[in-house]
Amino acid sequence: MGWFDSVKNPKIKNAKKQNDNIPAGLWKKCKGCGEVLESDKLENNLNVCPLCGHHYRMGAWERIQLLTDENTFKEVGSNLKTKDPLEFADKSPYKERLEKAQKNTGRTDGTVCGVGKIEGKEVAMAVMDFTFMGGSMGVVTGEKIARAMDLGLEKNIPVIVVSCSGGARMQEGILSLMQMAKTSSSRKKLQAKGIPYISILTDPTTGGCAASFSIQGDINIAEPKALIGFAGPRVIEQSIRQTLPEGFQTSEFLLEHGFVDRIVPRTELKAELGFFIRMFA
Repeated sequence: MGWFDSVKNPKIKNAKKQNDNIPAGLWKKCKGCGEVLESDKLENNLNVCPLCGHHYRMGAWERIQLLTDENTFKEVGSNLKTKDPLEFADKSPYKERLEKAQKNTGRTDGTVCGVGKIEGKEVAMAVMDFTFMGGSMGVVTGEKIARAMDLGLEKNIPVIVVSCSGGARMQEGILSLMQMAKTSSSRKKLQAKGIPYISILTDPTTGGCAASFSIQGDINIAEPKALIGFAGPRVIEQSIRQTLPEGFQTSEFLLEHGFVDRIVPRTELKAELGFFIRMFA
């Protein structure tokens, strides 16, 4: 038996006992700067690191509470539910994946749409949620985004869509890809009537969403350092056989090259939307 095995250090023992008393989830290591943050303080700061400004993802209802006036949002289409049209199965049946996502989130789909008010002005809104199957765009998500735009057309009010998605939902095949055309068609109707459409791009906004409604806003607003693009950097590099510039698919790079109009921190986003809504009006 070695010396370290035979000697007991009371300080180490006490330290271990103290660590055992710390509740799980009390601390969180920042992905941006690596600092250890108190989870409660991070949540109170809208899930933005107070030290480096790293923006963590938010759920759909958290977004709605952040952006709309209190108790003004009324959801539409909450009963819409995907029915596994292709009876798709890979490692596990699509039906089982859906049931798991619905159980974990308490919702039938990852997108919430409806009508609310921002600084007293009525708007139609659709918000995507990454926690539901990576925010993937299936038939229901496409329908809800189109409905939000149709509500804007019907009521003659601005439309806001918050994107947070890994792209089309492969388990729905061509039906998912058709949502790109569907949402783009609804967006075109808004444009023809001169109704403002503001697109908010958060981390990540990729795939079929980035290739359709997400980049079609009259104003495209991005959160800082969000991943935005169609395919991933590795896939692009393998396709074109070239090394991509650093930060190729970040908000900042896209702002510099004209794909994004504004980069707005989360804490200032509601006020920024209020400004543009009044400007368009």
